[in-house]
Amino acid sequence: MDWYKTVFEVIDMRSFSNLWYWIGLAVIWSTTSHWVLGVPYDMVTRARRNGGQAEQDLQDMVRINCNRFVFIGHLAGVWLLAFDSMIIAVLATLGFWYGVEFAQALFLFVFPLSVVGLISFAAARRISADMPRGELLHRRLTRHRILIQVIGMLSVFVTAMWGMYQNLATSPLGQG
Repeated sequence: MDWYKTVFEVIDMRSFSNLWYWIGLAVIWSTTSHWVLGVPYDMVTRARRNGGQAEQDLQDMVRINCNRFVFIGHLAGVWLLAFDSMIIAVLATLGFWYGVEFAQALFLFVFPLSVVGLISFAAARRISADMPRGELLHRRLTRHRILIQVIGMLSVFVTAMWGMYQNLATSPLGQG
């Protein structure tokens, strides 16, 4: 009994035809749009609805997370940007120049999340500088969440289109 053959028959190692890839993509974007600047979005709706202690908790959580984002960005931002750029360039080259499907799949995960990271850092810097309260803070966090959701929808759409193209191109029907 050949273990490798059995594993590769049970688990399809081609990324875009693998159910786990699509489940992972859905979980990543669901989680990313729920945690806005490290704050669960239900805290925003609870603070908007109830005020009082819920509002104070939201402001404290946003202040702590935004200060953390800004601190990390100032301390290691250039290195993180360089490392992220290198990883994206390697994945893009391997995936789209050399045709490695796994690298394409990882690129379609990592690149949009990197954009979200940059947007989140910029939002954290603005919020740390202004320290808005109440409805202004709610609006900023809601706007940031909507922007993340739009990026996520575009990412899932582009990934689905590219994945369908890859699946059709590598299927027996697409090679005829």
